Amino acid sequence: MPRIFDVIEWADDTGREIVRRFPEEGAGDFRLGSQLIVRESQVAVFFRDGRALDVFGPGRHTLTTANIPLLINLLGPLFSGRSPFTAEVYFVSTREFVDLKWGTPDPIVVRNPGMGLGVVLLQGHGTFALQVRDPQLFVNKIVGVQRLYETERIVGYLRSILVSKLADVVGNFNRPVVDLAGFFEELGAAVRAKAQEDFGALGLDLKAFYVQSLRPSSKTVEELRAMGLLDVQTYAQLQAADALREAAQQELGGLAAAGVGAGAGFGLAQFFTQLFQGMTRPAAPTGPTPAPEIMTVEEAAAYLKVSPEDIVQLIESGQLKARKIGTTYRISRTAIEEFMKGG
Repeated sequence: MPRIFDVIEWADDTGREIVRRFPEEGAGDFRLGSQLIVRESQVAVFFRDGRALDVFGPGRHTLTTANIPLLINLLGPLFSGRSPFTAEVYFVSTREFVDLKWGTPDPIVVRNPGMGLGVVLLQGHGTFALQVRDPQLFVNKIVGVQRLYETERIVGYLRSILVSKLADVVGNFNRPVVDLAGFFEELGAAVRAKAQEDFGALGLDLKAFYVQSLRPSSKTVEELRAMGLLDVQTYAQLQAADALREAAQQELGGLAAAGVGAGAGFGLAQFFTQLFQGMTRPAAPTGPTPAPEIMTVEEAAAYLKVSPEDIVQLIESGQLKARKIGTTYRISRTAIEEFMKGG
């Protein structure tokens, strides 16, 4: 016998849930004339057959054919009197969610020319804040498309978007990795701007994004080797180092064997000293690196030695020619040269 609900409501005592399904499992059997109670900072969205239909704001609502027209049209002629109809109700919180955590489950690969191995793996963490802007779109995209409605799974999905955008921003930062700590605010603003369109497509507004830590992984060499990102020469050197290490650690009997182990250990120390010196020795100057033919805002800013904000201002004022692709600009080196000539 199906359970028929005459009162539909949700009270979030924790203040941490973005969305709650009613009922938690299966479809709800509701009657015409049932009471729908929507609290402040909530919106109730009726959902059926993969579609978010009628939406109710805060207040007490008596369900009638007049205030759930989309659901009624979908169901066709209703039963007589107060017979039940089935649907799901998603209560969506419209308050701002702050201090949500993000982190890098896998390190971000970043080029680091002229230093060490020339590439580094970064790990970071921080916080972000969001708010549901369009509850019906949010339910359609998150519940209907992604099949998510548990808050932790939703936040996990959003984290993956943010980390992807962070990797893109850091990869185009055009500054040595050691300088990143001084630009956390700029990195956060860039990630927020880059992710805003993705969040908007989900009915969300990304209110803030903060970088609290971004540093090289303590296992960069091992992880790079496992990922196949080391060049052949360095890989061969590290393999040789492993062989020497194994020889030094072998427990062989006899004085001669002890001498072999000691010799291998001494050779290992010398090898690592030479390898470290080769990896950290500054690269010989080869002249200035030519600017690319097509640049991002950050690359153009580095080329002109100004801030990215200055470049955007020049573009928006019409002083610097650029092509907008999606939400980002691309600037040709020719356009920059014409601008510098006053053309």
